[in-house]
Amino acid sequence: MTTKKARKAPASSGKTSSPAQTTGAVPRILHLHSSFDAGGKEVRNVRLIEAFGTQAEHAIVSGDPDRRGAASLLSGKAKVTWPDFPSLKGKPWPSRLKSLAQAMQGYDLICTYNWGAIDATMAHTLFADPFKLPPLVHHEDGFNEDEANGLKKRRNLYRQIALGRSAALVVPSRTLERVALEVWKQPRPRVQLISNGIDVQNFLRTPPRDALPRLIKRKEEYWIGTLAGLRKIKNLPALVRACADLPEAWQLVIAGEGPERDAIMEEAERCGIDHRVHLPGFISDPARVVGLFDIFALSSHSEQFPISLAEAMAAGLPVAAPRVGDVGSMVASENGPFLCDAGDEAGLRQAIMTLAGDAALRRRVGNANRDRARQDYDERRMVERYRALYWGLMGRN
Repeated sequence: MTTKKARKAPASSGKTSSPAQTTGAVPRILHLHSSFDAGGKEVRNVRLIEAFGTQAEHAIVSGDPDRRGAASLLSGKAKVTWPDFPSLKGKPWPSRLKSLAQAMQGYDLICTYNWGAIDATMAHTLFADPFKLPPLVHHEDGFNEDEANGLKKRRNLYRQIALGRSAALVVPSRTLERVALEVWKQPRPRVQLISNGIDVQNFLRTPPRDALPRLIKRKEEYWIGTLAGLRKIKNLPALVRACADLPEAWQLVIAGEGPERDAIMEEAERCGIDHRVHLPGFISDPARVVGLFDIFALSSHSEQFPISLAEAMAAGLPVAAPRVGDVGSMVASENGPFLCDAGDEAGLRQAIMTLAGDAALRRRVGNANRDRARQDYDERRMVERYRALYWGLMGRN
């Protein structure tokens, strides 16, 4: 493995401002995130903003102002601002919720994302009428570590109440659709299942061996790769252990950023493979690097509809992963034998070992996954469904 100098991430798009009243024909959409680091929902948000182009203006709030990594993905084609906004964290006292509602005035649509923005959803339900607030769409993409092993009853009740005036609840997976209907007791017309999509054509090319910022793939090497936030819920030390017995030519590349970086490398050192485990950091353009992987792997405790999995499939990769969320229904049937139960490290290790030992098997399973991605995960379908939902709610279709 050869080391290269890291490239500097592009500067954040947009500016800090205060919301103004809507003027003219271009609608203004407010997006409320607990953070805007480059995870699945943030990347999708950026892709939609880019796809809508000049047809809308966007204001993005990151509840943690220091976590705005996904802003580097914005090209500047669409107008994006970063308004001052009350904290999304705190007790849901009426005075605080009222201040959140006041700050949501002056837009044509409000989009809230996950539990971290649920207080804004509650504020909208309580104060939509007196402040004449626009329609709100809440998006749920999955759960953090504190709900990975079971939903919390108090949160379920809070969601039921908070979503009372939302115009739509968008989920990307059938697992979350069932939760929304059966656990959060949402009416069927409110729940919208919109699967995540990718630019499939972008993943058909073969990347150069030096495409990663700090790594070069040698001709004699094979790579097991994953794209993931380095968080506990991704269970990445387990992936390190699953790769520990592979031959020396096999490298593990975990692309992403997060608080678990040290824990991952400590596990790699404990297993004696730290020289074969590489953490190149966040990758702004997965299409430039996913094709370098020979096997794509997940080890998460919880997923819903992982965009990175669809990207790997479009690149023609076989997948070793636990059956969490919609993973089992996403992959081609040929890939089914290489999925394991959640938490089954031995099963994950066996799937990786089997795929690593058979190049023809990898090609056959990867080709089946590519065909499935072309058929089902094209980004254009996702963009048009979101456009129809958002513009319909704004009365602009």
